[in-house]
Amino acid sequence: MIHIRTFRAPDDPEACSKFIVGHKRLLELYGITQITSNRQDWVEDPKTVVILVEDKETKFVYGGARIQIKSEKYDLPIASAIGKYDPKVYDMIDIDQQRGGTCELCGLWNSREVAGMGIGSHVLARVGSVLAAKLPIVSLFVLCAPVTVRMGKRVGCVIETSLGNNGLFYYPKDDLVATAMRLRNPEDLSNADESERIKILSLRDNPHQVFEERGPKGMYQLEYNLHIPNLHDPV
Repeated sequence: MIHIRTFRAPDDPEACSKFIVGHKRLLELYGITQITSNRQDWVEDPKTVVILVEDKETKFVYGGARIQIKSEKYDLPIASAIGKYDPKVYDMIDIDQQRGGTCELCGLWNSREVAGMGIGSHVLARVGSVLAAKLPIVSLFVLCAPVTVRMGKRVGCVIETSLGNNGLFYYPKDDLVATAMRLRNPEDLSNADESERIKILSLRDNPHQVFEERGPKGMYQLEYNLHIPNLHDPV
């Protein structure tokens, strides 16, 4: 059984370590070493929520992502990634921060063992949208590779065409393209596809469910456990 769970980063250092090792190994396979979300300081940040995909019995980590809430100590990775190319991103983030807070879904990855199942794009994007409504934020940013732009749109994100070249940037290397996207209001899923909207709302109401998922490689069962322990503890 593939299991997906969420937790504040400092609450499970061992799982964070597995996350970091798996993500770094995957990036190295593609020759990517300079990526702003591939830091390690977030492990001690209680405002970082980790999304972990693992084998329920063996605890082998198949992939994950994290939601980093902007704070005085931690800026969003997207700002460091594209701010030097278009400083308007700083103003966009600051405005949302003043409106009530903002965050970024970043560090999405999946291991080769589950490649082609849609976990690294479909599932993690969906979970990001589910969790966004539970966090003290008014928007969620994401910097998407070409293969994940479609899924970003499916869960309600829009391309920020006022940034870069209609939202496009050459990042993290000159031969790779990234698209700046934002879920402008997590409560409003009017831009999401109907099938995704139904699943997102269902998981927001009941964060512990087992769904039968369909990926390019066929059907599989996925257990969601999206309750975030200690979320509202003082930091």
